[in-house]
Amino acid sequence: MGSDSDWPVVEGACRVLKEFGVPYEARILSAHRTPEAAAAFAKSARANGYGVILCAAGMAAHLAGAFAANTTLPVVGIPMKGGALDGLDALLATVQMPSGFPVATVALNGAKNAAYLAVSILAVGDDRLAAKLDDFRQDTAAAIAKKDAAVAAEAAAL
Repeated sequence: MGSDSDWPVVEGACRVLKEFGVPYEARILSAHRTPEAAAAFAKSARANGYGVILCAAGMAAHLAGAFAANTTLPVVGIPMKGGALDGLDALLATVQMPSGFPVATVALNGAKNAAYLAVSILAVGDDRLAAKLDDFRQDTAAAIAKKDAAVAAEAAAL
């Protein structure tokens, strides 16, 4: 993440990754304040065993782009709400990447979905993780079906 102010949102991604048994690391690296450290991390990420990089940043939100410029691993950008434009600037900065340097982008403050996307990407080559993702989707559908039945019953009783 670009700043410790991003941590309350990014923590949700860490929790999702932990639930799936995906090892993760949370760091503060800035495209502007620590550009050398950010570039070094991105350049060595594949050799250090990373499979996907999640980057949360607000305002100018250049972190995901800076990582994409320095690694061929998938990069998922998490534009953060805040600032004068309430995150619109972060969203646009994250999605507007030049050809050849893509950044997958989730919704403003969408750290949990960034983690689910990372799990999906990693599951392409990991049958165990794919099975966990399938189980999660089935559990989610079952929970919605239960809520649907409860609301339908309540509505019928009116």
